[in-house]
Amino acid sequence: MKLWDKGFSTDKKIDHFTVGNDRELDLVLAKYDVIASTAHAKMLGKVGLISQEEAKDLVKALGDIGKDIEKGNFTIENDFEDMHSKIEFILTEKLGDTGKKIHSARSRNDQVLVAMQLYLKEELTEIREQVKTLFDLFMKLAEKHQNVLLPGYTHLQIAMPSSFGLWFSAYAESLIDDLYFVQAAHKIADQNPLGSAAGYGSSFPIDRTFTTTEMGFETLKYNVVAAQMGRGKVEKAAAFGISSVAATLSKMAMDICLYMSQNFDFISFPNELTTGSSIMPHKKNPDVFELIRAKCNRIQAVPNQLTLITNNLPSGYHRDLQLVKEVIVPALQDMQACLELMTFSLKEIKVNPKILDDPKYDYLFSVDTLNELVKSGMPFRDAYKTMGKAIENGNFKPKKDIEHTHEGSLGNLCLEQIKEKMEQALSL
Repeated sequence: MKLWDKGFSTDKKIDHFTVGNDRELDLVLAKYDVIASTAHAKMLGKVGLISQEEAKDLVKALGDIGKDIEKGNFTIENDFEDMHSKIEFILTEKLGDTGKKIHSARSRNDQVLVAMQLYLKEELTEIREQVKTLFDLFMKLAEKHQNVLLPGYTHLQIAMPSSFGLWFSAYAESLIDDLYFVQAAHKIADQNPLGSAAGYGSSFPIDRTFTTTEMGFETLKYNVVAAQMGRGKVEKAAAFGISSVAATLSKMAMDICLYMSQNFDFISFPNELTTGSSIMPHKKNPDVFELIRAKCNRIQAVPNQLTLITNNLPSGYHRDLQLVKEVIVPALQDMQACLELMTFSLKEIKVNPKILDDPKYDYLFSVDTLNELVKSGMPFRDAYKTMGKAIENGNFKPKKDIEHTHEGSLGNLCLEQIKEKMEQALSL
């Protein structure tokens, strides 16, 4: 069954190619098609395109379908092109001609748009909550380990003293920047496109403000052509949001993989969070973090994938747009899994409190020792040369009782201010 069926069949090869994996993806989106169809049915009854009794029957039948979806009992057999045709078939089977009336004043195009935007709103909200949970964990770890020193690196060379407090809170504050992107994507998705039909509106006297309120959208996508042009663009906005989060998680995962190495030995995890080797019995591999790194790197490619699918398309609908679903849906699922596993694993992290006891880290303190010469009145350039000669001649004696007091330094992490910044970001 196809919504565009005119009584003739399509070649099976064409059918298979054009449908693709829509049926599998639509099992994820079917819940949102039911929500939108329910609002649409109520609106049809309100404006008199169907009777109030027909509207009630449609709403009840859609509610039953929604329950089946929630229980995992909803399927889309090969006889159906997508979720829309299967849902309309069920409605027609239950309600006869009333079921056939559900498609009045809408197109499959705006059905897809509204289902996707409802889905994106919910998924981005969930990701926002997961980001906040990870942020809270980072801040808790920063407070707990703020006095444990950690080598800072530039160019993968020993640089200056850092601390676990500085490291954890750095990733916490980075997540705030990521959340700005996620919030912006949510704002773009929070515009109701239903009623734009195939992209040029409808001659029926529909009430788009009603469906906007009914589905919980903040506002309308008023211009019907703009609504259709949003397909692909909304998904790309979401992709930019999660790619920003993914960049932070990927970098954190890389740090963890390095720091777990015996060459660093900065951190460790319980055995149950690591994996072994098939031939080397001593191995405790960071497979979870390596996979988080790889999955998050793949997520960062998603905005470009969507750009290449949608770029240079003229206004109006084109079948190219079908492919955005198979890019964005798995990416959102991967993003949530990575956030969940990063949070789950970091709860068990163990830090090494004696890292800087190793004399190879003495050079971390060269800048602080140099600064003492400057404080005593020596010009910085002269102090730099003096310190350089001492290091070269093997006469360097580090000053380890360092004192960093400015905002954001290891002695003044500004954790409360970072927490306040996160609360402000969440309120946008």
